[in-house]
Amino acid sequence: MSESQSPTIAQAESGPASPEPPEQRRRFTARSLLSGSVGRNLGLILALAALFVVGAITAGDRFTNIDNILVIVRLASIIGVISVGMTFVIIGGGIDLSVGSVMGLASVVATLSAIQALAENSTWLVMVFTALAVGLAAGFLNGFVIAYGKVVAFMATLAMLVAARGLAEILANRTTQVVRIPEFIEFMNMDLLGIDMLIWIFVLVAVAGWILLNRTTFGRRTVAIGGNREAARLAGLAVRRHTMYLYALAGLTAGIAAVMILGRTTAGTSTHGQLYELDAIAAVVVGGTLLVGGRGTITGTVFGVLIFATLTNVFTQNNLSTSVQAVAKGVIIVVAVLLQQRFAGQGSKSH
Repeated sequence: MSESQSPTIAQAESGPASPEPPEQRRRFTARSLLSGSVGRNLGLILALAALFVVGAITAGDRFTNIDNILVIVRLASIIGVISVGMTFVIIGGGIDLSVGSVMGLASVVATLSAIQALAENSTWLVMVFTALAVGLAAGFLNGFVIAYGKVVAFMATLAMLVAARGLAEILANRTTQVVRIPEFIEFMNMDLLGIDMLIWIFVLVAVAGWILLNRTTFGRRTVAIGGNREAARLAGLAVRRHTMYLYALAGLTAGIAAVMILGRTTAGTSTHGQLYELDAIAAVVVGGTLLVGGRGTITGTVFGVLIFATLTNVFTQNNLSTSVQAVAKGVIIVVAVLLQQRFAGQGSKSH
């Protein structure tokens, strides 16, 4: 008699297994939900809902009307796009401090006189492709230095932060370069089904990021590398090449954000994107992505971005100072993370 048969015989001798009580099944279902993405995002939902309640009480109809809601999402859109790319980098166990500067550099290069002259003689998409190419190239350079040069991500991207901002200042000669392509401005400021184009771009990038992370081999490899880099290497994953792709993705989203800021401000300048990397990292971490890598969600990142955008709007509606707003942002980060960990921790408790 084989060992694989013995459990079956033992079950037969002891009779049929007794069904789980309904209460136990309900507890198991709740625990399973709390230990998954629902539990990780529930604290964020509560924090966002609390902000909406505060806004509704303090600002009334000025805050709750649909136009203001769209303003909040529009405010979140550019940081949101950058945060999607940052989510992949952090899940993969890295960090990118250069995305804000890369965004500024891409906006400057895309609005150079030569590029705009080419766009005038052909199509405004030349500006778009230029911004994307600059972001992608900077991201690939970051990834190459980190993966193959074995430079610590913090130092490599810090160097890119300084270099990209300096190069942008040189190219722009510390001036603001006005976009003079009316078709580009018209497209980027149009409403589709009553919703601003910047919001649509944010939605498309977030959906694409969610699919890439949750429904593709690329996403699974990213989680595996972030969870245990050495184990991923021993399992046959091309860790260095994948790392380079992650930073290229972050650079690409910075390029997309550059296109968006050009559409919103109709100008390219080296000052675009200042401190955006810190806002993106904060949104990603508040959204539930572990700084050490190996876990994170695009949905959580979107909630994190919306929390900060809503907080800014509440303070603006109530004419409160930016200093108080900065303190409140810190409190929101702590509260959101504590709530998230509490609900996620409930799901991991044993019976």
